[in-house]
Amino acid sequence: MNGIRNRLIFPALIFCGIGFVALARGTVNEYILSIINFVGIYVILAVSLNITNGFSGLFSLGHPGFMAIGGYVTAILTFPVARKSMFLELPQWLANLQLPFFPALIIGGVCAGLTALLVGLAVLRLRGHYLAVATIGFLIIVQVLIINWESVTRGPLGLNGLPALTNMWWVYLWVVVTVYVSWKIKFSSYGRRMLSVREDDMAAQCLGVNLFQTRVAALVIGACFAGVAGGLWAHLVTAITPMSFSVIMAFNIVVMVVVGGSGSITGSFIAAIIFSVLTEIFSPLEEAFNVYGIGEILMALILILILIYRPQGLFGSREPGVLLARNNQ
Repeated sequence: MNGIRNRLIFPALIFCGIGFVALARGTVNEYILSIINFVGIYVILAVSLNITNGFSGLFSLGHPGFMAIGGYVTAILTFPVARKSMFLELPQWLANLQLPFFPALIIGGVCAGLTALLVGLAVLRLRGHYLAVATIGFLIIVQVLIINWESVTRGPLGLNGLPALTNMWWVYLWVVVTVYVSWKIKFSSYGRRMLSVREDDMAAQCLGVNLFQTRVAALVIGACFAGVAGGLWAHLVTAITPMSFSVIMAFNIVVMVVVGGSGSITGSFIAAIIFSVLTEIFSPLEEAFNVYGIGEILMALILILILIYRPQGLFGSREPGVLLARNNQ
């Protein structure tokens, strides 16, 4: 009975999500819809970073860098051909190319994943704070390249007037795909290899686990979804600039993973919703009182309290549904 129930939970959640999206699109205004879309994008970012940081124990702060790569690639591929010739100096084949949104998102995610593969080959011999510094360096390098590659990215001005292609259906689709892939990875033999590397890399290596290959795979998978999230982000705000993806964003996503519980998909999902909603709530207050950074300060305080009183996060590495099923057996 438990096995049948567990197989039905995911389809039931999908149908509930479809109902929620349909209801929201028909009842709430555009501002609330945009907030919901941002929440969904942060869910994608937090759950995908959980694959990298939570499952395999890496400490990567380069997620916004992969997001920027995916966002720019998607934006260039969907940019109207007439405007490309006006603003950008691209190869002829690319200047005359305009793709639909879905293949552009896929290509953006793949480009982010390939970049992560190159970065991983270079830096994943490092661990802990050394890796964190290296991935911050990667993020800064991406920003500098985007700023200086003006013929393709328009430099600090960024790409404006992008088609408003992102809506709740697109965001919901990629939230489902991200959670589903993360869940399948976690409860597979490959996911157990990732978790073993996180818990004790020496014991995992003694059992035949290839540490380097496992870490690179975790980084690449997380980066692919970050690239897709970057494309969704760019076509939601209809603009993309190099400073859209900063170290502060990296900090915010890491906080979501740590507070939710490193290795817990449910925890990352819930923490992403809570923190992104809090950020949107405090934004009008910051503008009204001309005091900025309240949201970041609140997130930092919550992180400090979590690290002091519950260092494993809200859920640890567990998933509530799986835990319940085991207790009932």
